[in-house]
Amino acid sequence: MAKLRIGLVCAAIAASLAIGPARGNEHVKIGSLKATNVGPAFIAKEKGYFAAEGLDVDFTYFESAQPVAVGVAAGSLDFACTSISAGMYTLAGQGLIKIVSGMYSEAPGFHNFGIAASLKAYAAGLQSYKDLPGHSIAISQVGSPVHYSLALIAEKYKFDLASLRIEPLQGITQQISALVGNQVDASVTNANATLPVLQSGQAKLLGWIGDETPWQAAVVATRTKMIAEHPATVAAFLRAFKRGTRDYHDAFTGPDERPQDGPDAAAALAILVKYTGQTPEQVRASIAYVERDGRIDVKDILHQVAWFKAQKMVKDEVDAAAVMDMTYVVPLPR
Repeated sequence: MAKLRIGLVCAAIAASLAIGPARGNEHVKIGSLKATNVGPAFIAKEKGYFAAEGLDVDFTYFESAQPVAVGVAAGSLDFACTSISAGMYTLAGQGLIKIVSGMYSEAPGFHNFGIAASLKAYAAGLQSYKDLPGHSIAISQVGSPVHYSLALIAEKYKFDLASLRIEPLQGITQQISALVGNQVDASVTNANATLPVLQSGQAKLLGWIGDETPWQAAVVATRTKMIAEHPATVAAFLRAFKRGTRDYHDAFTGPDERPQDGPDAAAALAILVKYTGQTPEQVRASIAYVERDGRIDVKDILHQVAWFKAQKMVKDEVDAAAVMDMTYVVPLPR
């Protein structure tokens, strides 16, 4: 029976992705941050993968992850290519959106989310993760991916998250301004925002989350109504997107899944520079880990939902397994 169930699931996935291209020149809106880690989608657009599937794609950029999920649920966006959040899981738990693919993960050697200390706090002794208790830490929003990243650091280094004064500043620009202005002791944000102030000597790096606690940081999500009413569009989008994940992975990741340039690294880097507005040096230093086929660490997703429930950011009745549409999601083998 187990083999039969596995066979049926595989057949369902194959059938869904075998649906033909979307209607010609169908307009699709993607919500994301303007960051290197959105690279698979940028590559898929720049190299014509979306166009080949009959999709005319536009990006709408945000300062944090949660508004992206809200935009998809409200119908102003068609797909979210963004980090997870309590808001995303709440909307998925209400049946409004579904996760359909992985995007990037925190992984050793790759620089995505990082924790930086202000110059004032660093000079006063905030120079490592174990020094964080008692300090003020800027995050984008409560329930955001950087909030969860901070919780993982607290868990690893065995200090109470409540020992930190967490400041939700509602956006990356505000976080960086507060950090540089010594209004907070530290900030957790993505590498595209952190690297410029580190390179200019306006803050000090404590470390990168992926080197400490790898986890499934970002996904692709869409409206449940889109899946029901436009399955060809969803399937076409994912085919194009996963061509982008393969290109991104192969450009920057070696056979051992550690950072290593491939033959097309320079071309991929140029695309990321174009879409993020960052310098080549900043983009290269902020490459995230992208699983080649967009597979998802399902077990980690379930852990995330459990943590958000424990923090009372997601209601207990939310079914963790139901936040994903397993017709499209391909689980990463453990």
